[in-house]
This record gives sequence, structure tokens and C-alpha cells, in this order.
Amino acid sequence: MHTFSRRDFIAIAGGISAGAVLSACSNQGKTSDGSAETTSESAELAVRVATLKGPTSMGLAKLQKDVQDGKSEHSYEFKMYTNPADEVLPLLVKGDVDIACLPANVAAIAYNKTKGGVRVIDINTLSVLYMVSADDGILQLKDLAGRTLYVPNQGATPDYVTQFLLASAGVADQVTIQYVSEPTEIIASLVKDPTAAGVLPEPFVTVALTKNESLHRVLDLRKEWGYAVDDDSELVTGVTVVRSEFLTQHRKLVEQFLNDHEDSVHEVTADPKTYGQVIVDLGIVDAAPIATKAIPHCNLVYLSGDQMRESLEGYLKVLFEANPKSVSGQLPQDDFYLVD
Repeated sequence: MHTFSRRDFIAIAGGISAGAVLSACSNQGKTSDGSAETTSESAELAVRVATLKGPTSMGLAKLQKDVQDGKSEHSYEFKMYTNPADEVLPLLVKGDVDIACLPANVAAIAYNKTKGGVRVIDINTLSVLYMVSADDGILQLKDLAGRTLYVPNQGATPDYVTQFLLASAGVADQVTIQYVSEPTEIIASLVKDPTAAGVLPEPFVTVALTKNESLHRVLDLRKEWGYAVDDDSELVTGVTVVRSEFLTQHRKLVEQFLNDHEDSVHEVTADPKTYGQVIVDLGIVDAAPIATKAIPHCNLVYLSGDQMRESLEGYLKVLFEANPKSVSGQLPQDDFYLVD
């Protein structure tokens, strides 16, 4: 049985407040260039990787299992956390972690507040957001007119994304939004009112549909994003960042990680049944059937270089226009994106 907590829900749904991130990063300046790595350093150094409970870490499951089984060609130390602001960012600031998985907007905030102390190296997860309802007659956003829509965590990224999509569809003033903080609240409300809809992230969508046969996955917000924008941006959930100082000193190790990450994502998405159990064994999700069913809907990816930048930059612009504080008041500069 799944045991996702409210803390998990907030983190997965993108509910980390900008203020929490700012306090974690307030005293960090840009790191020094340091010196280039040597061959012996590369051979001996274990790259310290911070992951998060939820979809942003699912794509790394194969690599983490290889490390546990002693099959990885490279040395990594993985540790999973539940709160990127309170737990992961202080470790990045202090230099106690080299690479980390973060929500996309939290990575932008960290970059701004560390004055370039972190850089984004890949996108690991695209949208995990879906609209769920008992009414499978909801085929497009315009069909939400006159209905109630339940949205997690007012003032967090799912809220901004939902508002943007409703406005793009021309129905922002025709939908009644109700904010909630617990996934069970959304599910209970949808069961009670079959005409309503709710925004939920994976794997909570899979949990909801498994436990309530009346509910359906009616809209994929990644697809709706594609209809709404006129650029190559994507609805992004998670990215991978590296400390700028570590990148300068150990570029080869970062490149090795990127290759290993890409291979891991391909393996996980190609074999959900096998890696559903691995994901449970790693503590990322609590039930193998849920993990297996959720993997195809989590949009696990490896996007790097120019494709990463094009996908992420437009997404951050939408958040900035919705609320500049969502990315700490300014968009990241060009050097935020590792494209070469």
C-alpha cells in the first residue's frame, strides 16, 4: 500500500516556496574556478549525487542499482532526500554534494542566489501533471468552463502552469479554482462531484485511478502546454544541476555522469516492470505496481545541450511572467545552461 505523505505531495507537485529556497541560498557567492582534474583524481573520486523521492529520481534507478551491485564503471555516492530547499540546497551551498536533482524553478533560484554557483546539465523529467475527473467528456481545456478545478498548493508551480494554460485556452475567468494541500482532498472532491476536475502529479494520478475506478486521466498537461506555446519549450518538472566549481575541476566526471544518466533513463523507460521493483527497492516509490504503471506517464527523459536549453528556458519565462519570485526575481543568465 502506498504511503505518500503530504511532504511528498508538495515536493512532487512543485510546491516548494521561493522563500524557502532563498533562505537556503542566501549566503552563497559564486564559487572559484579551482584547478583542472587529474587522471588520478578522476579514478579515485566518488561523485556525490543528491536525488529526490519521486519521479525526478526514477530515471536514475538503473544507474543506482548498478552502483549497489558493483557493476558501475564509475564511482558514485547516491543519497535521497524529500525536500530540495531544506535538505539539498544547503548541501550544494556547502560543497557537500556535487550533483543534484531539483525541481526546475528551484534550480533557477539556486543559480541566482549562488551567483552562478550551480549550473543545469540536463532535464530529467518533463511534465508529471495531469487533469483527472470522473467525467471523461472533458476532452480539451475549454470543456472546463463552468466547472470547479482543484489545484494543489496555491502560489506553487502547478498553480502557475494551470493559470497559464487556462488563460491560453480563453477560459481562465470561467473556471472556479479550489486550492488544496493534500492529494486525498482532490480525490475525495472528484468522487463527490463527478463534474469537477483536479490537477494531480504522478505517481498520485496512478494511485487515484487504481483506487477509484470512476476517475479518469482526462488531460495531459504536457500536451496542453504544447498547444499553448509558440516555441520549443516544454513543461518541465525536474532538472539535474552541478556545482560550478565541481564542473570546472572535474569536467570529465560530469560528462561520465551524463552518459550514465542517459543510459539509465533509456533502460528504465524500456522496462517499467523490472525497474518498477527497483524503484521501490530504492525507496523512490512505495509500491511496485504503482511504480510500474506510473513510469510511462512520468515523462522520464534525458535532455541536454541546446535541446535542454530550448525546453527549459521558455518554461522558466512563463513562471517568471506569472510571478517573478518563482525564479527569485530574474531569469538565469546564459551560463546557467551547460550546452557545450
